[in-house]
Amino acid sequence: QLQVVESGGGLVQPGGSLRLSCAASGFPLDYLAIGWFRQAPGKEREGVSCVSRSGGATDYADSVKERFTISRDSAKNTVYLQMNSLKPEDTAVYYCAATKSLVGLCVLTDKPYDRWGQGTQVTVSS
Repeated sequence: QLQVVESGGGLVQPGGSLRLSCAASGFPLDYLAIGWFRQAPGKEREGVSCVSRSGGATDYADSVKERFTISRDSAKNTVYLQMNSLKPEDTAVYYCAATKSLVGLCVLTDKPYDRWGQGTQVTVSS
């Protein structure tokens, strides 16, 4: 059964970096589109970045463009989110999600991702 598990969150100072990992199990990563989402206290969940099955298509929220980079390692069945130049407003619980239904593209909306991880906390504070 497909499962995804996030790791790599923590406390970092403004301007710092973190790398989040999303490890998939039970299904080959090559057949999954992966999205990263985040939810800050009192706010709705928002899409941050995503990568298509093949890795040929990626997308980023405007608020993280030029700072975050998504990548995938099929050998490790893992997708990474490299976050640089972190800001206090990046503080949130970060979730990864997977779907088998998207081919050749990915999207930053909750639907159609149907497997979600438990989330990892990212706190940006001095």
